[in-house]
Amino acid sequence: MNVVRLELESVMRHPLEDEEIVARVVAGDLPLFEVLMRRHNQRLYRAALAIVRHRDEAEDVVQQAYINAYAHLAQFESRSSFATWLTRIAVYEAYARLRKRQPLESLGESAMELSDPVSIDPEREAINSELRETLEAEIGALPDAYRVVFMLREIEGLDTSDTAQLLDVSEDVIKTRLSRARERLRAGLFDRAGLTRSNLFTFLGARCDRIVAAVFEAIAERPPRAR
Repeated sequence: MNVVRLELESVMRHPLEDEEIVARVVAGDLPLFEVLMRRHNQRLYRAALAIVRHRDEAEDVVQQAYINAYAHLAQFESRSSFATWLTRIAVYEAYARLRKRQPLESLGESAMELSDPVSIDPEREAINSELRETLEAEIGALPDAYRVVFMLREIEGLDTSDTAQLLDVSEDVIKTRLSRARERLRAGLFDRAGLTRSNLFTFLGARCDRIVAAVFEAIAERPPRAR
């Protein structure tokens, strides 16, 4: 096992704060950028999927968000958490892609393309797959504004303040949209499904590895821009 991999595993076992890792990456410790990606892949993927509604495109959004973030890493100033800063980059990228393709889409499209759920526990997935697909479809069918808020607040677990900051709206707007999203979902759907939020819209295994590899290929030997 090489020295870089040993160092990465050490950081995984004894986590550094995001801000400390950012400082080390800016200083030239590029391999540590993998820690940031694996730490935040799930959140970025869920945020992107809520907006673009297609798994493959959401994966592309996450990849580009990391490339954009790396290019401007030296400009991160800790005014908000690194997770919020990074997620905002992914949200902006997702909305930019959505604006480009909306004129080409069918107006009748109303649900996410969710054809490739990732198995976490094969036995549990075999029992719950139909329930989970129903739940994901119900969330996917929410109006755009409600779906994004629901995904960030209920699935990803962001608080009202961070969600409002990410979407550039007031906290009252977030509360209203979340309330209306909940009203549109069947009562007690989570309880009947017998699933936890962490099982939904997962981004693990091959997808996670693919993002890490693609981003490193794109940023190799290219230092973050100076302030």
